[in-house]
Amino acid sequence: AALGSGAAMEALRAAGRAVLRSPRLARHGLGLCRRRKLPESWADMQEPLLEGMCFTLKYLGMTLVEKPKGEDMAAAAIRRIVATARVGARKFQKVILTVSPRGISLQDADTKEMVESISIYRISYCTTDKLQNKVFAYVAQSQESGALECHAFLSPKKKIAQAVTLTVAQAFQMALDLWEAANAGR
Repeated sequence: AALGSGAAMEALRAAGRAVLRSPRLARHGLGLCRRRKLPESWADMQEPLLEGMCFTLKYLGMTLVEKPKGEDMAAAAIRRIVATARVGARKFQKVILTVSPRGISLQDADTKEMVESISIYRISYCTTDKLQNKVFAYVAQSQESGALECHAFLSPKKKIAQAVTLTVAQAFQMALDLWEAANAGR
C-alpha cells in the first residue's frame, strides 16, 4: 500500500485499536533478545521499539485467509496451521522476530539469514490465540500474490506471545504517529 493512502492509514488505526482493546493482553516484564525488560508503562517502549524489539519464536507455518481481520478468522487459521504442524514430523524453524514501526522482520535464529521483512502497512491483524495461548499470529498481504496470509509462531511462554502482540500494536501506533507528524505540514 502506498504510504499516503487513506485505506492503509485506516487499516493501521483499526488494527491498533483492535489490539489495544483486547483484555487478554498482559503488560508484564519479560526477558527479550536484547536482555531488556518490557516496561510496565507502554509509553516507555518508544525508544527501544524504534530500534526494534526482538523475540525468539518457532515458526509453525502459514495458511491463506479470506478476511484481513477478525478473531474468529484468526482462530480458525491458527487451528489449521497447528493441525498441519502436528502432522508433519519436521523440526520447527527457530526465528528471531523483530518488531519496529517499519514492520516485522524474520531472521533464522541459527544461520542469522534474513527470512522475510513485512512492511507495517501490509499487516492487517495480529493476535494471541485464546486456546493456543502460546501462539502468536499475524495476517499480512503477500507482496508477491496479494493474497492474505496468516503466519503463526510458537512462543516459549504465554506472556511472550502476548508481549509480541502488544509490541506489534505499539508499532502500529508509532507508525501512525510518525506518518501523521510527517504529513502535518501539508
